[in-house]
Amino acid sequence: MKVAIYPGSFDPITNGHLEILKRALNIFDKVIVLVAVNDAKKSRFSVEERVAMIKEAVEGDPRVEVDSYNGLTVEYAKEHDAQHLIRGLRAVTDFEYEFSLASANDFIDSSIDTVFLMSKAEKSFINSSMIMELYHSGVDVSSLVPVSVIKRLK
Repeated sequence: MKVAIYPGSFDPITNGHLEILKRALNIFDKVIVLVAVNDAKKSRFSVEERVAMIKEAVEGDPRVEVDSYNGLTVEYAKEHDAQHLIRGLRAVTDFEYEFSLASANDFIDSSIDTVFLMSKAEKSFINSSMIMELYHSGVDVSSLVPVSVIKRLK
């Protein structure tokens, strides 16, 4: 079974994230969406809220597991027999950071590959910070995030 980890803060999850997840499920048998726990980063939603929003958004797809972890993603992948990490790229500006992260992960364990999936052009501007900025400015973001996020924004 080909297992991949899709790590991120998902604060909140967006339709762009879900599009990357859907495409990853065309490649892998199982994808674990891993909510990163970073105590140094100020989150808008708690880890528990983010996990719940993602579970609601994937509607019980048996090929998707949702979890959280406070530690190195590569270590989590080894513990869960995952051979691949999924990373989404929205624009060329994402590449330098993602390449650096993939290189660090490769240094830790070269047996775990990073797979980059490009966002579709119409979703390339979506990121969690932009969602929150638009929402707080009174813009309707319901077409950019799943219903599970809209419920919690209200």
